[in-house]
Amino acid sequence: MPLPDILPVTHQTLPLLQSALEALSRELGDTHRTDAETMGDALFGPSPACFAILAQSGAKPAGAALYSPVMSTTMGGTGAYVSDLWVAPGERGQALGPRLLANVARHAAPTLQARFLWLISYNDNFRSLAFYDRLGFRARNGETRLGLTGQAFDNLRDS
Repeated sequence: MPLPDILPVTHQTLPLLQSALEALSRELGDTHRTDAETMGDALFGPSPACFAILAQSGAKPAGAALYSPVMSTTMGGTGAYVSDLWVAPGERGQALGPRLLANVARHAAPTLQARFLWLISYNDNFRSLAFYDRLGFRARNGETRLGLTGQAFDNLRDS
């Protein structure tokens, strides 16, 4: 079985990325709130907010990674925050996840001057946590992820 091709997402492959990210949301039990138009604007607009790569097996998505630039004074520079990483169930166990992350690192290093990758995993997603641990990702002691959304975000924006 040939390895899936891994390439940056284009306008033509955007529907495959959307399909992959919807599958990830379903698997995690999350609500998927981003439509293809919003994703396209974020990827291809005048000031791209993120980047994406897609692993393709024939005409189907085999995996995907969505990432954004991040700056950290404590890390001493810029990095890439991987917000979404998905591998199709039939493709798992074939090192596609590490290949996707390696492609993120290879793109982010020269493009974003990235020195590191960050990501978040749900505490109860033991399979993912073990996968990230095998690659060398480590939890940062003393940090808690915080979010501001909905009305609280609107209130701050409008203050």
